[in-house]
Amino acid sequence: MKIVVLESSPHRQGSSKTLAQQFIQGAREAGHTVEEMDVAHMDIHPCLGCEHCGMDGPCVQKDDIQVIRDALLSADMAVFVTPVYYFDMSAQLKMVIDRFYSYTIRLSGRHLKTALIAAAWDTDPDVMPYLANHYQKLCRYMHFQDCGMVLGTGCGTPNQTKRSPHMQEAYQLGKKL
Repeated sequence: MKIVVLESSPHRQGSSKTLAQQFIQGAREAGHTVEEMDVAHMDIHPCLGCEHCGMDGPCVQKDDIQVIRDALLSADMAVFVTPVYYFDMSAQLKMVIDRFYSYTIRLSGRHLKTALIAAAWDTDPDVMPYLANHYQKLCRYMHFQDCGMVLGTGCGTPNQTKRSPHMQEAYQLGKKL
């Protein structure tokens, strides 16, 4: 299976990346091909809502969204990796998802498998529900098949994350695919 991992933290070696690396290790050990995309550091602009694409492209903007689009349209699975900022995904990941608009018809027709990997400093039980609900709604709308979530609370720094049970959880998610 070809898996595209969309990493969206402004911190190149942050907690969400630490969890993603565990997932990737497990997925590769299970025989899958993994392509990592650091979308937080790519040239991506917000959707203009201009309707030029008609939900089936082309987008009027010429940025790196075409690279992401091509990767996703040739993938079997997408993994959304994000730090939690104010109880939701990073703006960098949200911008990528908003830009799905220009190829919604093609992408939703792929019935991709997906997973969510998130890292939050906070340990309160009310930290992750909004993000999880947002992701689950995206899956329903886009006809994605949710394969699991790693909701890493208490992962404020990479060192905290490495000592958390979420490392094994991420590894196992990749390994069981």
